[in-house]
Amino acid sequence: MKLRQVALLAASAPILLFSCVSPKKLKEEQAKYNTLNDSYTKLQGDLKNCEDQKAEEARRKAALQNDIDNLNKQVAFLKENNTQALKQLQDLSVISSSQAESIKKSLDNIGAKDAYIQTLQQAMARKDSLNMRLVMNLKGAIGNLDDKDINIKVDKGVVYIDISDKLLFKSGSYEVTDKAKEVLGKVAAVLKNQPDIEFMVEGHTDNVPFASRGLLLDNWDLSVKRSTSVIRILQKQYGLDPAKMAAAGRSEYVPVTSNDTPDGKAANRRTRIVILPQLDQFFKLLEKQ
Repeated sequence: MKLRQVALLAASAPILLFSCVSPKKLKEEQAKYNTLNDSYTKLQGDLKNCEDQKAEEARRKAALQNDIDNLNKQVAFLKENNTQALKQLQDLSVISSSQAESIKKSLDNIGAKDAYIQTLQQAMARKDSLNMRLVMNLKGAIGNLDDKDINIKVDKGVVYIDISDKLLFKSGSYEVTDKAKEVLGKVAAVLKNQPDIEFMVEGHTDNVPFASRGLLLDNWDLSVKRSTSVIRILQKQYGLDPAKMAAAGRSEYVPVTSNDTPDGKAANRRTRIVILPQLDQFFKLLEKQ
């Protein structure tokens, strides 16, 4: 009976021992396993990255080698061309009389073109000088009028005379004020002394919609009527040749500044006299050189 009990105790000992340590030990071993498994996964990822980088480096190396091969081919091609050029220069060291005459004519043509360019530049400088003289005459005739009301300038070889809406017209009207007629008379006196000059009178408005009134429907009509009102005064009161004048209305679409402020709107409401460039006069300047 005792032997049977001893045998039973010996058989159950491992089971009892395992059941005593398994929960804690199992967790520790499981944690170790998880750590090792994470390390293994990371190493696998690192290995893949290394393999990808190795493949990329191989591709770059192949591309660089291809570039080197192409450059070597270009160097060889240039060397060959250089050799041919040197040979051609040696062959040209002795030229025939006809070839020498051809070269002389080419040089003469270059000299003639250079002289023409210099003449053209001189004519342009003279034209600019005439424009500046016209501007100075206009400013001298008008006197010390506020620059906000009238502005005379040269831009890209063209003379502009900008007269403010405030000086020329009453609000929403195209009838020229008496004060403006005096200014237009001074401008006309200068232009009359230049009978070959042609010019265009442009009417400009701001972007405030014009209330339809009689024959005037919008800012287009208003800008044109203001232009023709100025031209009629220059023609009928001051005797300028109507064949030398043109009328244009630009409405609100060519502003000099933003219409976001009252001052901006005031600057955009203007009448501009543009002295038209005369190409025939310009070529006459060339002929006189």
